[in-house]
Amino acid sequence: MKLRHLTIATSLLALTAAACSPNQTEQETAQVETTETQSTALPALEGTEEYRMLISGVDVGGMDVSHAGGTTTIDFEYRNNGRGPTLEEEIVIGEDGIPDKWTIGGATTFGSKVDETFDFDGTNANWTDTTGTISQGADGSPLYAAQNPSPYALWLYARVLLADADKTMPVLPGGELSLNKLEDFPLSDSAEPETVTSYALSGIGMNPSYFVVNSNDEFVGMITPETALLRTGYETHEAMLRERATEYSARRFEDIQKDAAQKFDGPVRITNVRVFDPEALSLTDPVSVVFEGNEIQSIDAADMQADDETVIDGAGGTLVAGLYEMHGHLGQNNALLNVAAGITTVRDMGNDDEVLGELNNKIKSGRLAGPRIIRSGFIEGKSPFSSNSGKIVSTEQEAVDAVKTYGNGDFFQIKIYNSMKGEWVPAMVEEAERQGLRVSGHVPAFSTANEMIAAGYDELTHINQVVLGWVLEEDEDPRTLLRVTAMKRLQDLDLDDPKIDETIQAMVENNVAIDPTLTIFELFFNGRNGEENPAMADFVDNMPVSEQRQSKTAFLDIATDEDDEAYKVAYDKLLKIVERMHDAGIQLVPGTDLGGSFFHHRELELYQNVGMSAPEVLAWGTQGMADYVGQGEELGSIEPGKLADFFLVPGDPTENLKAIKEISMVVKDGVVYFPSDIYPAFGIKPFADAPKVSQR
Repeated sequence: MKLRHLTIATSLLALTAAACSPNQTEQETAQVETTETQSTALPALEGTEEYRMLISGVDVGGMDVSHAGGTTTIDFEYRNNGRGPTLEEEIVIGEDGIPDKWTIGGATTFGSKVDETFDFDGTNANWTDTTGTISQGADGSPLYAAQNPSPYALWLYARVLLADADKTMPVLPGGELSLNKLEDFPLSDSAEPETVTSYALSGIGMNPSYFVVNSNDEFVGMITPETALLRTGYETHEAMLRERATEYSARRFEDIQKDAAQKFDGPVRITNVRVFDPEALSLTDPVSVVFEGNEIQSIDAADMQADDETVIDGAGGTLVAGLYEMHGHLGQNNALLNVAAGITTVRDMGNDDEVLGELNNKIKSGRLAGPRIIRSGFIEGKSPFSSNSGKIVSTEQEAVDAVKTYGNGDFFQIKIYNSMKGEWVPAMVEEAERQGLRVSGHVPAFSTANEMIAAGYDELTHINQVVLGWVLEEDEDPRTLLRVTAMKRLQDLDLDDPKIDETIQAMVENNVAIDPTLTIFELFFNGRNGEENPAMADFVDNMPVSEQRQSKTAFLDIATDEDDEAYKVAYDKLLKIVERMHDAGIQLVPGTDLGGSFFHHRELELYQNVGMSAPEVLAWGTQGMADYVGQGEELGSIEPGKLADFFLVPGDPTENLKAIKEISMVVKDGVVYFPSDIYPAFGIKPFADAPKVSQR
């Protein structure tokens, strides 16, 4: 699936989804006093603009903008990995630069229909989005933050904020946007280089959005570490601009880390805690745990004391070894959030090799906080549906050579993707074995899971990739959204069909594991517009209001009652299939493909629905995965001599696994983090207070 915590998959669609009151409901009308925005006239936008969308340097689509008579029309479309958004917008802009009318139509990355409208009639602001239809009284021209706009919305907001005295302004449905200038810099080393200016727009979700303006006060484009939407003529600067976005993001997280990371001199004792023992599947009696540097020194009596120690009061809570998120696509934006969620190791399942390498170096050097990273070498076949990460190959020899490049000791495995030719896989597996690399991946298009098992896969990723071989016709192409939407056909699949047992038996005989990524299918198949998604229900109230708004948005095009029922049945059957695999003794691997963090907590919880108890899930997600990746001697449990990676929760997760959400402290590689110090920087309400710290 490859979602990178929804960054590329949905953030470009929800790029300006600033906020929505969780208490607003369909057809609600309210008269609310709003802060009057500035009324300075701005120059009318005129002419046409053209932009190109680039992902890791590859042109995947674009955006055309036209201005005429105060109305702006926008066509935005790109395709990466066989999918992408198609949006059409019409915006009527007032003299103050604030949109008075805004209509957005089309489809999101995964096909959900977009039908969003906004208008201000001089008295009331009225809008319809996925949460319902709302009318709100407003004094002055209100700035509306669209839920599913094109990236051009960044520039519309920025123009208004640039003319505002303090560069901060309230927005509808709620919250505020603020603009900060970052730097002026030249675009080239020529004799007369063009100088451009970069800005950070905050209030859009949990992290700022970065964009660039030229000396003519024109929008150059939006930049992230992996992607860039750039005005035609500026594409040659894409790599340099993405590097700047990486540095801006790094500085932000470096500042957060300086405030949040705590390194104590000498021994640190955590008193009055019970430790989860993954071998006994239970909690110990109350003890105290001592670590110094990055190593656990001892487990002592609960009331034991010593001089010259830092003491952290565990208050009767539970210590659990750091969790393993086994299907990540890690970036700077979610590295720290994973640590705060008790995830101290992430297996990255494919990324821009250079970008991830730089992030890994920053984490290892201590510049940025983040989990330990287990790297996968991503190898994709070249096609119109290619995912633009890792290495893209056109021949079998290129595929084998790509495997060789990942045999440098930095990578745990290779991951094979959708557009690879299935007939090339045996040669790739043979080379991977020579290089000491495991082999995991999707099932290449026009191949089956059974064929990849026979070819030598060690692990299959995503349960739908296995199911496709049971429901697709031979000539159907799963490199498109069909690999998701075909799951509707599960309602007609008999779970006693012999072909299901054939695949499961082949996995057992060949010791092939599976990384099912259950939460992503819960998010997709149970998400409905206007209804809180069950995948987010337990944590969304603590999230910024922008995330609350998105939690009531469908990912897929669920247009009929038949679709609604088919997707619900599909999710239930996927759970039953994974349960069958678990009962057969197949190694399950917990990962989200959603960036980890709170979604990983949900992922672990879901395995209670396939036959695992809460203690079994905890043991599997810690020591089990440490053993799986060959780190079990150093990580996975809390024992003297092991590395200090663990987290503290007030409750008992062996009785109620949901307790792992309420984390009061995380220790990663001996560095102490209190999530209550981290979450406010992301607009998240902490789930637990920090423990008391004292010195002896």
